Amino acid sequence: QVQLVESGGGLVQAGGSLRLSCAVSGSIFSINVMGWYRQAPGKQRELVATITSGGSTNYANSVKGRFTIARDNAKTTVYLQMNSLEPEDTAVYYCNLREMSPSRYGMTYWGKGTLVTVST
Repeated sequence: QVQLVESGGGLVQAGGSLRLSCAVSGSIFSINVMGWYRQAPGKQRELVATITSGGSTNYANSVKGRFTIARDNAKTTVYLQMNSLEPEDTAVYYCNLREMSPSRYGMTYWGKGTLVTVST
């Protein structure tokens, strides 16, 4: 019933910008953490950024200062504004939601991923 749908991926030149969106449908609790992960070919999936329902953010060191995560709690939508993109940012980006309310603590949902390709 819960579904995460990503959009905004594509091809961009180094130094450019891209904005990813993830819309959540279905029934979820208000207290949760949403975020973005990415996986490059041959690499481990890594955390990019997270944001709590209260607005606290966390970023991987590799994207800090370049990426900004935000959310719209009313729409249960999370965004990732990516600036100053580098070829090393090329990866499949996955949207994630983790429940934090006591009755559903730890329940996790994933999107299917969207490809971001940064050219030189």
